Amino acid sequence: MIQSIRHWFEQQAFGVCAWWGDKLGIRATHIRMYFVYLSFFTFGSPIIIYFIMAFILEHKEYFKPTRSRRRSIWEL
Repeated sequence: MIQSIRHWFEQQAFGVCAWWGDKLGIRATHIRMYFVYLSFFTFGSPIIIYFIMAFILEHKEYFKPTRSRRRSIWEL
């Protein structure tokens, strides 16, 4: 039971670090470690940034600009 809870939490909570790791080419564990260190040094403010990034990543389709299809002269 503990393993299933841990697995679910790692999938949900660490998705931001894994996404950044894929984009930057860095291991997700290093990014998680930096978040923990920054949280200790700055009294938890990176956790707020982490939650904002998680929200944006979860709802990224709403933040992408919509591209309208260009119409040609014949479709007017």
